Amino acid sequence: MKEYLELFTSFFRVGIMTFGGGMAMLPMLQAEIVDKKGWATEDELLNYFAVGQCTPGIIAVNTATFIGYKRKKVLGGAVTTLGVVSPSIIIIMLVAAFLGNISQYPVVQHALWGIRVAACALILSSIIKLYQSGVKNVFGMVMFLLAILVTGVFGISSVFMVIFAIIAGNVYRYFKDRKGDTQ
Repeated sequence: MKEYLELFTSFFRVGIMTFGGGMAMLPMLQAEIVDKKGWATEDELLNYFAVGQCTPGIIAVNTATFIGYKRKKVLGGAVTTLGVVSPSIIIIMLVAAFLGNISQYPVVQHALWGIRVAACALILSSIIKLYQSGVKNVFGMVMFLLAILVTGVFGISSVFMVIFAIIAGNVYRYFKDRKGDTQ
């Protein structure tokens, strides 16, 4: 029971501190799940995040579910999912109940602008960390640049890029293994 409570509170913290969408939660996940708890390695987190991004649903929920399932199977997945979505539900209900349309207030507009800037910085920090752990060779560099070009410049869905990366990674690995190279 203690571990379920720990799963819930960890993902509640991630949920309450994450502003700016799925990508903005990555630094929080790295700090909480990889660095603090040791529930996943950086590579595992990156894999969960990649799969979470290309499966239907919200990245935060998908990633939380994967990590919870890894720890405690179905109930762990349910607990982490509940933990990560609870803060949003609570905040939305409070805002709806007490403040109505708060976006019209300048103080709220300025606060949201500041949060967006901070979220961008956190995402950039995550990109740098993930790049350092994920890009190991020229093939990785080409895939990284291609992903930026395809998704960022041409606006093609990241799902197609992930599918392409799965295929390209397996083809690359097949030929590397045939040559006897391990990297």
